[in-house]
Amino acid sequence: MADLTDLTVLIAGATSAAGVAAAHALCQAGATVLAAGSNAGRLNEALPFVHGRYEVDLADHAAVTELRALIDVERGPIDGLLHLVGGWRGGKALAGQSDDDYAFLHTQVITTLRNTTRVFRDDLVASKCGRVGIVSATAVDAPSGSNANYTTAKAGAEAWMRSVAAELRTAQSGHKTDPVPQRAAALIWVIKAFTNAEARAAKPEAKTAGFTDVTALGQAAVQLFTSDAADLNGARIHLPTL
Repeated sequence: MADLTDLTVLIAGATSAAGVAAAHALCQAGATVLAAGSNAGRLNEALPFVHGRYEVDLADHAAVTELRALIDVERGPIDGLLHLVGGWRGGKALAGQSDDDYAFLHTQVITTLRNTTRVFRDDLVASKCGRVGIVSATAVDAPSGSNANYTTAKAGAEAWMRSVAAELRTAQSGHKTDPVPQRAAALIWVIKAFTNAEARAAKPEAKTAGFTDVTALGQAAVQLFTSDAADLNGARIHLPTL
């Protein structure tokens, strides 16, 4: 079994079923797991077992900067960041892609990612095992008019993560004057949609072919810290499906 006892991992947007599954898996592997989200009540209810819970507006760069300072005092620098902040807005064809929906998705999917990766960049580079991962969607590879806002936001998040990967490479193995073995990695997991046993039991008639059980994200989260950084950095990995 993986031993992550020396690592501290922050999960941003941790109260979803996927976030809870990732937190459980990382805790079971021995990591110190911290959860950040917009609602203290949901954090307390969904994640009573983690080592720290922080109510914060991840779309506010100053608030994320304050969060890093607080975590540094309470726990020290983090080693990993799982960005699971998401959201969904659809609409009928391009005409149904509203400005309000686009603004919501841009804030949830991209702004929160930009803030967290910029603020915690130095922690990830300094760590012996720095890792950052996001969950993207197969819809990016098959966009339609009806999901244009959503796929645009997800594609933007993927582009940002490729930039993060390049930054981590430049800071370590690709450094022009003082290259060192790659220790930090940024990667993208890809799914059609998440599901879990409870949801399938509640609606056995629902079509879930091609969906990913949240336990697969938990397993992937642990593997993120046990696989070679040079192999992971910049990777786009499809998670297993039902």
